[in-house]
Amino acid sequence: MKSVTRMVLIAALFAAPVVSFAQSSQSVSRAQVRAELAQLEKAGYDPHDWIHYPENIQAAEAKVAAQNATAQAPVSGYGGAVDGTSRSGAASGM
Repeated sequence: MKSVTRMVLIAALFAAPVVSFAQSSQSVSRAQVRAELAQLEKAGYDPHDWIHYPENIQAAEAKVAAQNATAQAPVSGYGGAVDGTSRSGAASGM
């Protein structure tokens, strides 16, 4: 009997984090959906062009994402990080 209780307790401990990652019950409002649709149409999406549907919406979403990334990019007086390598010290000779 103790082993069954222990197994149930262990299963409950492993199941607890799963509940914490559940989706929130907050839904999107009509105004938010309409604003997003207007933004996509402004980026070139045509909801009546069902022949080119997947490409059309994906291209518009990419444009909107690029615009949002540009708008949210931090602006500062310093340059960005440059990828590269540098070495210091004396060269080892054989």
